Amino acid sequence: MARDTLVKFGEVSGGDKNNLPGWKAIDGNPTMTTTVQHKTEDGKVLSGTWQATKGTFHATYTDYEFVHMISGRIIITPDGGDPVEVGPGDAFVVEADFKGTWEILEDVTKHFVITL
Repeated sequence: MARDTLVKFGEVSGGDKNNLPGWKAIDGNPTMTTTVQHKTEDGKVLSGTWQATKGTFHATYTDYEFVHMISGRIIITPDGGDPVEVGPGDAFVVEADFKGTWEILEDVTKHFVITL
């Protein structure tokens, strides 16, 4: 069977509503939904859409992530580091050893690519 060499993301639906491993709500009552819309055949790269509501999570990363913000605003602060605000249209990378807070100021939708 031939694999698709181009995958266009469709409407977001049916995502996982559980907190990601390493993510803990620490302020407010934020929720998240992660929808994996593509996975490589070897399972080493995931991409899709992540949505979250207002509040703050402490996150511990074990994998590299590229992010493109679609909507919303977040202040991301590495433990012991300086805060960085990101919003619609911003693109950024989170390294696999990141630990810090994600303060969601406005409900967020982002596209992500994670390498495992």
